[in-house]
Amino acid sequence: MTRTLPKLAILISLMAASLLLSGPVLAHFGMVIPSTPTVMETADANITVEVKFWHPFENNGMNLATPKSFQVYVGGTATDLLSSLQKADQAGLTAYQLKYKIEKPGEYAFVLEPQPYWEPQEDKFIIHYTKAYVDAFGDDEGWNEPLGLKTEIVPLVKPGALYAGNVFTGKVLLDGKPVAGGEVEVEWYPGPDKKGQAPYETMVTQVVITDGEGNFNFAPPVPGWWGFAGLNDADYKRKEGTEDKDVELGAVLWLYFHEFQPAVDAKQ
Repeated sequence: MTRTLPKLAILISLMAASLLLSGPVLAHFGMVIPSTPTVMETADANITVEVKFWHPFENNGMNLATPKSFQVYVGGTATDLLSSLQKADQAGLTAYQLKYKIEKPGEYAFVLEPQPYWEPQEDKFIIHYTKAYVDAFGDDEGWNEPLGLKTEIVPLVKPGALYAGNVFTGKVLLDGKPVAGGEVEVEWYPGPDKKGQAPYETMVTQVVITDGEGNFNFAPPVPGWWGFAGLNDADYKRKEGTEDKDVELGAVLWLYFHEFQPAVDAKQ
């Protein structure tokens, strides 16, 4: 006797098959990657800052529309750099880069605010407020001060003095207030023309949850650039066609973790 599946069971089976065929949804990251996290000599003061919207671990991504703003903060003062951004091809996709000369000591925070990105797979818009720091000439004051962004991660460990294996602590803020119980996605960027290897796809993006004060901890296992994205839903919607859609606000921070150097003879 042939058994006929109920309509609901058929629908569930089709949905499951669709999910299996489509594969996992990759994490999105706004990316701001300076050519160096530290400048100590005048000869190294001309840096390049890479700006894109990407899947860091897999090293592929999306076209980045002309950003809404791109600024550098030094000593609490913001300078507009949007007109200095130049388009740069990244694997056939639109990205940007900036040539910038660091002229005085300070803690430089480069900050991207992109245009809202519509992601049909997730049925929502994505806006990632993204920043990265460069320490210049030994002056790293102010690294733990909020910049007043819509959402941001404030370092509670000095960003310019991190080794692979160090426990990094950050505080996620939304509208200047700590986000308790919020999700923070973490990914490693292997560098140009490289992609990471993970035992399982579920390990490409690692996730931690903020505590009651909005703080989280993470210890990267290898050197390089690591991205942290504190994710929250906006308290407003945006139109996609005729429908109101959710907006994901990402507080993204990129940090460089150095390889720990072995000891040498103290007489050298």
